[in-house]
Amino acid sequence: MTNFNMTRRNFGLLAAGAAAAATMPFSARAAGGSVVAATFPGNWEDGYRTVLTPLVKQAGFDLTVAPALAQDQLAKVMASPGNPPYDTLLMSPGQMATAIDNDLIQKIDPSKLKNWSMLDPAFQGEYGPTVTIEVNGIAYNPDLVPAPKGYRDLFENPAYKGKVSWTGFGSNTGVMAYSQIAKIFGTSATDMDAVFKLFKDNPEQIKGVVASTNHQMTLFQQGEIAVFMCSTGNVARLKSMGLKAEFVQPETGSPAAPVNIHLTKGSKNVEAAYAYMDAAISKAAQDQLKMPPREMFPTNMQVALTPGIEAFVKRDQLASMIYPDWASINKNRAEWIRKFDALVAG
Repeated sequence: MTNFNMTRRNFGLLAAGAAAAATMPFSARAAGGSVVAATFPGNWEDGYRTVLTPLVKQAGFDLTVAPALAQDQLAKVMASPGNPPYDTLLMSPGQMATAIDNDLIQKIDPSKLKNWSMLDPAFQGEYGPTVTIEVNGIAYNPDLVPAPKGYRDLFENPAYKGKVSWTGFGSNTGVMAYSQIAKIFGTSATDMDAVFKLFKDNPEQIKGVVASTNHQMTLFQQGEIAVFMCSTGNVARLKSMGLKAEFVQPETGSPAAPVNIHLTKGSKNVEAAYAYMDAAISKAAQDQLKMPPREMFPTNMQVALTPGIEAFVKRDQLASMIYPDWASINKNRAEWIRKFDALVAG
């Protein structure tokens, strides 16, 4: 789930490369009467294909789930804005801001969603419904390391030396953690020079930098790392596989990100897109998606939390989560990515 602060002109090279990759959703749409929904890979892809496909079918449409990270969704739509490869996009606020700036998504008509009233007003976005909240923190293997108190522990406690993995600034999970670390070791959430210095002074941490959370999940399963920054859903997935994995909300607070479905501007299957959105926020869907191994936090107020989800976060805790300033992040992110990648490359 990555975003960049780009204009159409700046997106040129990326869009050109993405044009060829966008062919799959186009071919799926050719069948007609279907909605092509961009969805994150992994748990999201599996869950949405399994749970939402029959619900969308009941509404009279076919559902094609097209797995893609948010930066790839943006690139593919930018490559063909007049004939977008997806009818809907799945994004967090950072990507949503980029999509709005580039005129890629449109405001929705809530009257077309029969389940709209079941959402808490905080989840009724003008650019689409919030389908879950991803609460981020620290995952650890209790057989290998003690429970960390927070981010400072990972750099100052020798128990974690060489056992922590990080992602780059292209990852939403990564950049949310770095924003908190910047406040701890620097002057503000945007003082990334403090973060870069911290990594430079702790070169063993740089060795643990990988491309994505999915990569970290694999390393964790193999016992090559014992700690990584993640969402509660990542830990739920590891637990469902029988692995020793626990989740810690950092003592400085847990960063959180709403995840929203957006209607792509220029979608040729608008009614099908609304049917898909409605299915995603329905009690029928969220009652299933809240269960292991996905354990997605339900935004439908009629859906009760499971004990597993409540062990991570309760509804009354959502307001106390840390919601990053994505406007500031987007403004600086490309430069942060460049500097951090250079630091990692040596």
